[in-house]
Amino acid sequence: MIEAILWDNDGVLVDSESLFFEMTRSFFAEAGLQVDAEYWGVEYLGNAKHSYQIAGELGLAPELIGPLLDRRNEAFVQRLRSPVPLMPKVRETIEALSGNVRLAIVTGSPRDKVMLMHAAHGLLDHFEVIITDDEITHAKPHPEPYLKAMELLGVEPERCLAVEDSRRGLDSAVAAGLRCIAVPNALTRIQRFERAFAVEADASGVLKHVSATRQPRR
Repeated sequence: MIEAILWDNDGVLVDSESLFFEMTRSFFAEAGLQVDAEYWGVEYLGNAKHSYQIAGELGLAPELIGPLLDRRNEAFVQRLRSPVPLMPKVRETIEALSGNVRLAIVTGSPRDKVMLMHAAHGLLDHFEVIITDDEITHAKPHPEPYLKAMELLGVEPERCLAVEDSRRGLDSAVAAGLRCIAVPNALTRIQRFERAFAVEADASGVLKHVSATRQPRR
């Protein structure tokens, strides 16, 4: 029986990945670099390459990369101060699960950005544990983020499900011993999810994998 569901954040709960990509594409274009959605989905979101590495591979001089990314990052934080859309069917899914299973967020984003992303939605109260980049030493695809979340929840992997949108997140969850449901988005659909427990079109697909007979927690 499922006791806890551990959710990735960017591209799963909130539509921040598309915002970040479009901002990156705009700033890269100003520097004469062309990056398309397919390349970004494979290299950044799938293969976990950093923006610095991608900019270098696209031909930007090393001394120009840092200042460019600093400007991009500052602009992205400013964008997060405005409402960030939720991914499809997230609100109703989280509200349906809340009180029936324990919920956690496991993300590679810093905590301050997570707070900004969710400021307009009021969903964070449903999550018992939030693991961000600030609490870990090794980022996804390393299993540490998910292992840390399960440790804080006090649950075993066989009692949990993870929900991810990318291969690096999937690899992190599987390495931690979890069954992982993939919910690809427009940027990550190009990736392969052979190791996923299931692949769903949106967040609501998670509901059918949770026991329908589970009694609400008191």
